[in-house]
Amino acid sequence: MSTDSPRDLKSLGFLTIGFFDEADPFGGHESTLQIIELGERLGFDSAWLRDRHLQHGISSPVAVLAAASQRTSRIELGTAVIPLGLENPFRLAEDLATVDVLSRGRLNPGVSVGVPTHFDDIKEHLYPDSWQTENFTTERVDRLLHNLRGGAVSTFEGTEGIEAYSTRIQPHSPGLADRVWYGAAGLSSAAWAGERGLNLLSSSVVRAEEDDDFARIQRAQIDLFRDRHPLGQAARASQGLVVIPTDSATPEQAAKYRAFAERRFARTTAPQGPQRMLFAPDLVGSSAEIADALRAHAGFQAVDEVVFALPFTLEHEDYVQILTDIAGILAPLLGWKAEK
Repeated sequence: MSTDSPRDLKSLGFLTIGFFDEADPFGGHESTLQIIELGERLGFDSAWLRDRHLQHGISSPVAVLAAASQRTSRIELGTAVIPLGLENPFRLAEDLATVDVLSRGRLNPGVSVGVPTHFDDIKEHLYPDSWQTENFTTERVDRLLHNLRGGAVSTFEGTEGIEAYSTRIQPHSPGLADRVWYGAAGLSSAAWAGERGLNLLSSSVVRAEEDDDFARIQRAQIDLFRDRHPLGQAARASQGLVVIPTDSATPEQAAKYRAFAERRFARTTAPQGPQRMLFAPDLVGSSAEIADALRAHAGFQAVDEVVFALPFTLEHEDYVQILTDIAGILAPLLGWKAEK
């Protein structure tokens, strides 16, 4: 493992999946919005939403972030990540640009590519006329970037009657394309993101291609990304792990958190499945213990931005406690200072 000294933490973010009761979807969405508001009050630099389809989790993060943009004023708002295989880059660019305008430039779109999950089960409804020819490669990211940068998407421009038409996506939000993040699980994806000049989202899941140690794999991906990026060491890369500080937790909460991590530990001991996906262990304990573990983590040593993932299936009050401890105790131990 690398012995590099970790950088001071400059940007503190969190990620939530936004679970809800199918019989009461409003409750879960409202809870998520309240958690984002809490994050801003605690000083977090960013809040991110996962993207879940045909599950009881947020399926339209861009719509939820539009609501969040009107209930916050400072915190950056991100998606981690939108799988572009289910999206039309033309329409998605319109939605992203609209939310970026509404948030006054606070949107951080995170995306990924690949064949959609359970594609054979949904293809007739998703792409009934074109599922056999859809391109699910990084070409979809290139199309999205072209649209966000204001590239032409129409050959017609001018006035027709009383209506004016543009050749580029409207609204156009300058700078949004520079805030696109790519979720990479493997080395080739990390290299591609660097070559395209994107930002890198590294999560708690990686592909074990040349190593079976999670921290070394994550570090190798970040190093390769920066090696290929025009900005080099200044290229933005963020680490995302599940961290659960217990400083202010009740004994019942602490026991629940440890049980959660224990149920998930087996999948961290070896690569899983034909794609050899490797999961990072959840970090549960005091802020001091978690800070020590992060400082020794080769992946963490390479970043100064984090997006700590909130564990799913917990209660609203659990997230309040976890976020409060992260911002008030853990992050300052890592060198982070809340924006005044």
